[in-house]
Amino acid sequence: MTRGLGKYYTWKEYLGTMITIALPVAMQNLLSTTASMVDTIMLGNKGELAVAAVGICSQISSLYFSSYWGFASGSMLFFAQFAGAKDEKGVNRTFGISLIFMTLVAALFSLVCIVKPEFFLSVYTDKQSLIRAGAPYIRLVGFAYPFQVYAVLISNFLRSTERVKAPLICSVVALVVNFVLNYIFINGKFGMPEMGVAGAAIGTLVSGIVNVALLLIFLFRSKCDIKLNIKQIFAFDRPFLKSYLAKSLPILCNEMMYGVGQMIINIVIGHQSEQAIAAMAAFRVCEGFVYAFFGGLASAVNVIVGREVGSGNPARGFVFCRKSALFCPMVTFLIVLVCTLLNRPLLGLFGLSETAMMYGKYMLTIYLVFGAIRTANYIMNEAFRAGGEAIFGTVLEICGLFLVSVPATWIAGMTIGLPFLIVFSFVYTDEIIRLVAELIYVRTGKWIKPVTIKGREALPEFMRELRPGKKQSPGGA
Repeated sequence: MTRGLGKYYTWKEYLGTMITIALPVAMQNLLSTTASMVDTIMLGNKGELAVAAVGICSQISSLYFSSYWGFASGSMLFFAQFAGAKDEKGVNRTFGISLIFMTLVAALFSLVCIVKPEFFLSVYTDKQSLIRAGAPYIRLVGFAYPFQVYAVLISNFLRSTERVKAPLICSVVALVVNFVLNYIFINGKFGMPEMGVAGAAIGTLVSGIVNVALLLIFLFRSKCDIKLNIKQIFAFDRPFLKSYLAKSLPILCNEMMYGVGQMIINIVIGHQSEQAIAAMAAFRVCEGFVYAFFGGLASAVNVIVGREVGSGNPARGFVFCRKSALFCPMVTFLIVLVCTLLNRPLLGLFGLSETAMMYGKYMLTIYLVFGAIRTANYIMNEAFRAGGEAIFGTVLEICGLFLVSVPATWIAGMTIGLPFLIVFSFVYTDEIIRLVAELIYVRTGKWIKPVTIKGREALPEFMRELRPGKKQSPGGA
């Protein structure tokens, strides 16, 4: 039934779009999330304790990411659809309400990390040596958290208006600043004190400030039909707030619950041996590299699908989603394959012991399969959100996590006490179940629920073309 829809996005057009829009977004996302990778790699000469401590701190940052990403992803949905419909007022109101909610989340996490960093760290590990080493790092990184959400929100706005190069350039500059400052403060160069883990945090903080400053310059100097208007930014009314929360809260619940699930899994890992924790920290860097890249692809898919649906072209959004669910996992598989083949020199960057190196090698091998499956699930869930459906993916992901992965990992690691690699193998067990369910749901097209007038008007015809001969009841916002 859906084969004839391929005319709306040929493979040639699809690949051209991915190269011109998705690739810069993916690279920017990769660079903007590389700060913790740079910190971990550059601390490799300080020993396994420093690597493991920053690895634990990165899990706090992951929980923080999950806490604000619901609003960030909600902003992408509205940005993309309103930009597709050339609705400047809708874009501005989305920016304002997202700014308020994301700032509140940033303020809460910053306060706890700055005032009581040991509280967060003690949740993830019972090893006092890691808590003492990590506290100075997470305290300083707490000051950087607000800048992180501002960078994400401004980048989302720029992407939705197809200004994808600006965030990429800003991320490159910020990464260079982070690298240079890490070199100076971690190792005590040019007369500066040798600060180790705390020095890495200084680089993260300053690079975050630089990133936001550059984004603001690009934002107000670049030319675009859709501009930010201070009067419109905070002019949202109750109906708009209700619509925004209706789309964003399911995503927020998804990300929060996912963050809690990952926190439980990381608690299990944090109670393994120091070699296993250090190996996990190194693996998280490699995984973060892959995740950042396909997360960038997913953000681009979000923008393009949302733009097509919002502008009254749901068939094009539908086809783009299907092609992305095939193409992006192939890219992920190739990236992880290269990392697996180069595991020795790659893991050697972290100063790991032979036992930790062995752990890292087999963790990459396990992720070779699950990483590709995870990418497909992530891409489809982002497309669902861009299309206006935020509940299906949320329910599926949370059920899979808490009914399969979390209990299996907890029982294996905390109850039975199985070897570390067996414990690790249970972390991604829910992905296969989700893959089957999401592939079926993609084909139905029921996830396309426009929030714009143009999108709603075009929906009935698309549904008739998708399932000819069947009586349709079109979805809406």
